[in-house]
Amino acid sequence: MLDFAAQYAAFQRRDPAWDGIVFVAVRTTGVYCRPVCRARTPLARNVRFYGSAASAERAGYRPCLRCRPEAAPFCPAWKGTRTTVERALALIEQGALDCGDVEALADRLGIGARHLSRLFAEHLDASPLQVALSLRVQRAKRLIDESDLPLFVVAQRAGFSSARRMTAAFARLYGRSPTSLRRRRLPGVTMQ
Repeated sequence: MLDFAAQYAAFQRRDPAWDGIVFVAVRTTGVYCRPVCRARTPLARNVRFYGSAASAERAGYRPCLRCRPEAAPFCPAWKGTRTTVERALALIEQGALDCGDVEALADRLGIGARHLSRLFAEHLDASPLQVALSLRVQRAKRLIDESDLPLFVVAQRAGFSSARRMTAAFARLYGRSPTSLRRRRLPGVTMQ
């Protein structure tokens, strides 16, 4: 952290570079703000700086209603619904839709399945199932390229319920079977 004078000078300038990094608490009002807050700048003797909104709240300050410091950059609230989509993507990458359904995923996130689908359409222009299928195909393609595992094992490890479903997904996406993709990489074999 920089010294008090540098922080206070940045606060006086309403420097956006400090937004989300430092929180400014005012002893006389009991409020903490973002450094970009448009409220009148308090006297230096009444100001304290904190590294997080939580630490300012722990010290007994309440958030400013004007600048909403709980929604500062890098805070989950600042990202809005994107935070929910990012949490869902992390769960999908861990296999949440390989053995479950969208309803179960939405329950884990604390929202409804229809709302989750709307958020995915808004932020990713795809459904949760489409994202999960894309990730499965990517995993399978990587395993096909990097290993000599049998295709039913590749399908299983990639999250497909069967080798037949994996083959159908490859046919839709690549217009060829997983076997033909594997043959392409073997030396001495030519494909048209």
